[in-house]
Order: sequence, then C-alpha cells, then structure tokens
Amino acid sequence: MQSSEIAGKARFDHIRYAQLWEDADVLCAALPQQPGATLVSICSAGDNALAMLLLDPARVVVVDLSAAQIACLQLRIAAFRALTHPEFLELFGARPSQARAGLLDRVLVGCDAETRALWTALKPDVIKHGAGGVGKFERYFRVFRRFLLPLVHSRKTLEDTFISRSKPKREVFLNTRFNSWRWKLLLNIFFSRFMMGRMGRDKAFFDHVEGSVAQHVARRIRHAAVTCDPAENPYLHWILKGGHSAALPMTWRAEHYDVIRDRLDRLDIRLGSLEAFVTTGEKADGFNLSDIFEYMSADMFAQVYGAVLAASNPGARLVYWNMMVPRRVPAAYRDKVITRIADEARLKLLDKAFFYSDFVIEEVV
Repeated sequence: MQSSEIAGKARFDHIRYAQLWEDADVLCAALPQQPGATLVSICSAGDNALAMLLLDPARVVVVDLSAAQIACLQLRIAAFRALTHPEFLELFGARPSQARAGLLDRVLVGCDAETRALWTALKPDVIKHGAGGVGKFERYFRVFRRFLLPLVHSRKTLEDTFISRSKPKREVFLNTRFNSWRWKLLLNIFFSRFMMGRMGRDKAFFDHVEGSVAQHVARRIRHAAVTCDPAENPYLHWILKGGHSAALPMTWRAEHYDVIRDRLDRLDIRLGSLEAFVTTGEKADGFNLSDIFEYMSADMFAQVYGAVLAASNPGARLVYWNMMVPRRVPAAYRDKVITRIADEARLKLLDKAFFYSDFVIEEVV
C-alpha cells in the first residue's frame, strides 16, 4: 500500500511542509456535512485535520508516514491550548513578532518529549520565520521571494497585486504588469522539475509526472490571479510577501479558534500510512487524501483505492487533489462511487491553493 511504495523513495525525516498548501475551505465543503461522523485525514502540517473538526465529527483519524509532520500537528494542538489567537498567528508567522521565543517555550511545555526535542532544535528558525515557515517547501519559497523575485518585480508591483479588483481588471493587471518576460523566465528556471525536486518537494514525488512543471505553475498562477481574488488568497500572500494580511487559511482564522480548541480531544493521531486505518476493520464517512495518489503507480493507486473503499461507510466521501498526475476512480471501482461533478466544478473555482490542477470528490454508493 502507500507505505510500500513512496516510503522507500522519499525522505520522511524532516519537515517538508510547515503549513498546509491545500485549501481547507473547499475540503470541508466537499466532505460530508454530517455531525458525529468518523473522518480520516492525511496529516501533512495538520491544518486540514484541525479544520475538519469544524464539521463536528465524532473523531478525526490523522495519519502520516512522517513523524516530523505529526510533530507539526502536535505543536498546533499545544498552541491552540496555550495561546490566544493573536499569539498563535505570531508564533506561526502569519504576523510579525519579537516574542516567538517565549511563545514557543510556553507551547512546548504541553508537548511530548519527541515533539519538544524537534521544535527546540528548530527554535532559531521559528524565531526568524515563524513555526509555519520552517519546512523545506517554505524555505524554497523564501529563496524565491528574497533573492529572485526582486529581480523581476518592483515592491510597488507586488503591493498592487493584492489590491482587490474585478475579474476583468485582474486579467489586465496580470497581462500588462505581472506576466512580464522576466517573470516567465523566472518561472521556467525556478519552478522546473529539477529545482522543485531539489529545493521544494522530494524528487520522488515527480516519478509519475509528465509534462512541464513550470508550464503547469504558470497556468495555475492565472487561476490564482484572475479566477480568484489575490487580495483574499493567504497562500499567494505568503509566497510573495512572507506572511498573511487579513487573508488567513481556514484553520488560522479567529472565528474558528475556540471551536477547534474545544474539539482537540477528537483527534486520533497515528504514525503510518493509510494502512494505519484501512487495515483495522474501522469504517469512515469521509477521507481527506491530500494528493497522495500522485505519488503512486497506477497499479498501486488501484490497490490503495480499493482498500479505502473497503474502509468506507455508504455515502462516504473520498476527497483528494491532483497536481500534475491525473488520478480518478480506477476502472475496476467505477460502479462503487458517484463522482460529484457539480460540486467539483463549483469548488475548483473557489480553490485558493492554486498549485493543483484537479479536485476530486467521489461518493461511495
């Protein structure tokens, strides 16, 4: 299953993502709106699993192959319990702060020994960049933002990017001010398969990718800059400016803070692949599968998909993203699910995490 393929190719001994680069708003809208449900989530940095608590489930089972990624969630859990909402934003880097050292110390008191050791070692980076800025993917964007972006765009152009405009005016801005030849050259170099594999994601994550990564990124930037309003996009804010303005990811918003904190004991965290759930005989009503299917061969995808179906209650939703590798229900299981085409189309237009080319919602019959 998942662990038998990607675990042998990619490294899982460091924080790859210190924050979630998937849009929890569209995820939660796609999952069953069913209080008391059992939900399953790939952990990554933990933000989406926390957002799923807003659906009022009985529990959210969180799995990940990486102990470092689990430690990201553990830090968030302790932060929700120990900090006010403004302090949380400072610690994780959404807001500037001179107090992160003390905030981290307060949070680590409530963490297990392994989590405390990992984040203590990362303390200098947390002080500089926030706990949401210390992953490999975030460092990749920091290099881009600090050293390359100023060669392409002026500070004024970047500030003007986040002025709220109508869709036609957003397209004019993109075509006339942002999408310059220097910007296109930068995309082709920095967002190449080689550079992303070396500095951003793990190169093994591109094993099943065909086509140009840079051209894919260029297409998705058009979605973020024109289809969506950049002023409301927390992911674009972080990439271009290194923090958030009023635009925050779903889990980090003030209106959700108390609800998430009150439901933290509903999290069931398991180190391991999806096997940590689907082989136990338990059943779930909804799965956040992130984009894990992209990392699998077609045969392995079919095997894992079948195991997920076997662990699903009738009416369960399987929700996942594709970036560059097309993955949808394997032919052998097409009579087992209904694709929620209308929901997909509606939510793809709203998806602010613009890296992904497809968003899939399949419902078990």
